[in-house]
Amino acid sequence: MLTDIFGSDVSLETPAAVDSWNKMQLGFLAHAAVTPTHLADVLEREPNFALGYAAKGLFCMMLGRKELVQTALEAEQAARLALKNVFSTARERGFVEALSLWLAGRPIAARDRIEDILQLYPQDSLAMKVSHAISFILGDANTMRVSVEHVLPAYDAHHAGRGYLLGCHAFTLEETGEYSQAEIAGRKGMLQAPDDAWGLHAIAHVYDMTGNAKAGIEWLDDREDAWAHCNNFRYHVWWHKALMYLDQGEIDKVFHLYDTEVRKDRTDDYRDISNGTSMLSRLELEGIDVGNRWEELADLSENRTEDGCLIFADLHYMLALVGDNRDGAIKSMMTRMHKDAKSSKTDMEKTIADPGLAAAAGLEAFGDADYKKAFRNLAKARGTMQLAGGSHAQRDVFERLTIDAGIRSGFLDEAEAILNERKAKRGGAEDHYAAVRYEMISGARGENASALQLPAE
Repeated sequence: MLTDIFGSDVSLETPAAVDSWNKMQLGFLAHAAVTPTHLADVLEREPNFALGYAAKGLFCMMLGRKELVQTALEAEQAARLALKNVFSTARERGFVEALSLWLAGRPIAARDRIEDILQLYPQDSLAMKVSHAISFILGDANTMRVSVEHVLPAYDAHHAGRGYLLGCHAFTLEETGEYSQAEIAGRKGMLQAPDDAWGLHAIAHVYDMTGNAKAGIEWLDDREDAWAHCNNFRYHVWWHKALMYLDQGEIDKVFHLYDTEVRKDRTDDYRDISNGTSMLSRLELEGIDVGNRWEELADLSENRTEDGCLIFADLHYMLALVGDNRDGAIKSMMTRMHKDAKSSKTDMEKTIADPGLAAAAGLEAFGDADYKKAFRNLAKARGTMQLAGGSHAQRDVFERLTIDAGIRSGFLDEAEAILNERKAKRGGAEDHYAAVRYEMISGARGENASALQLPAE
C-alpha cells in the first residue's frame, strides 16, 4: 500500500491523491483555510477512500452546526459504502467507527476510539489532532495532555508533524497549569512548524493566565504570518491580542481589532460568535459602552436557538441574545435546553443539564439585572463549567460574570473566594480585572461597615 507523510498506510491508489491527502493533513494541523479544498480533491480523485469521508464527517461535527449533521451522516454513509468496495486498513475503519459514535451522540466514545488508533499508531498526526480537538470540545484537558504525552516518544526530530505535536503539548500544559513548560514547548514547536497557529496561540494563553499582557502583545507582534493562512481560527488569535489590550486599558485598540479583525467578516460560526460575545461582555463589565455591536451577534444567534449541538455554543448564543435583549429568542432557547436536559440521552444533552441550564439561567438573570439570581445560578454551574468545553481563557467570561453578579448582589465573601480561586489557577497572577474587583469588594465592605456604625451621641 501507499503511505502518507506520517508513515501510515492509506488505501489510496495514486501518488497524486496521496499528495493531496498529505496537504490536507498538514493543513488540518495548521488550521489552514485551504484544508477543505485538499480534502475535496482527494475524494474527487478517489471516491472510494473511506478515511477521507470519515475525516469530512468528523470535521463537520466539530463545527457544531445542526445543518452539518446531515452532511456528516452522508459522509458516514459514503464511508461505509467505500469500506465494502475497497480494502481498507484497521486504522481507517477506526476513523469511520469514531464518526458513527459521534453521530450517535457519543463524542466521548468517538474520542476514545481515536485514542485506540493512537495506541497502535502513535505516529498518526491526524489521529493525534482529532483526539486533541474532540477533547478540547469536551473540556477534557487531562485527556488532551495524556494523549499527547503518550505519543511524544514516537516523534523523532524528522517527523513531519513534530512541530504541531509540540504546539498541542504546549496547549495541554497551559490548560493543566504548567505555564513555564508550556511556553518552552510552544516556542520549540514553532521553530519546526512556523505556521502552527495553535502553538503560537498556546503561548498567548500562557501570557493571559499569568497576567502578562505586555509580553503577550510583544509575542504576537510581527508574527501575523503564523496565522494569516488560517481559517476562522485567525479571528481567535486576534481576539487574544484584543484581550491583552483590554487588560492594559487600551480600549481604542480593543475596538479597532474587534471591528477590523475579530468581527471583520461577521460569520455565524459559533467560535467566531464566542469571540465577539465574550469580548463585548468583558467590555460592558468594565462599564464601557459597546454601541450597537450586540445587534449583529444577536441576529445570528437568534437563528441558532434550536441547534443544541454544543453547550459552549449555546451559552455564547445566549450571551448575544441577552446582550441585545432578545426576550423571545431567550425564552425559545431556554425551552429547548430544558427539553434536551430532560432527555439527557446524548453526551451533549447531559452537559446541557449540567452545567448548561444553570449557566443559561444565570446569564438570563444577569441581563435582567437580577444579580442575586444570576449569582446563585452561575455559582451553581461553576463546578462543572469545564464540561462546557473551550479553554480557561474562553470560560473566564462566565467566571467574571459570576464574580460581578456576586459583588452587585452583596455576596462579597463568595465573590472574593472565587477571585482567590481564579488567582490561584493563574499561578498567583493578578490581572487588571481581578485587581479592580478586589478593590470593589474592599470598598463595599467599608461602605457596609460605615452604614452599621451608630450615630455619635
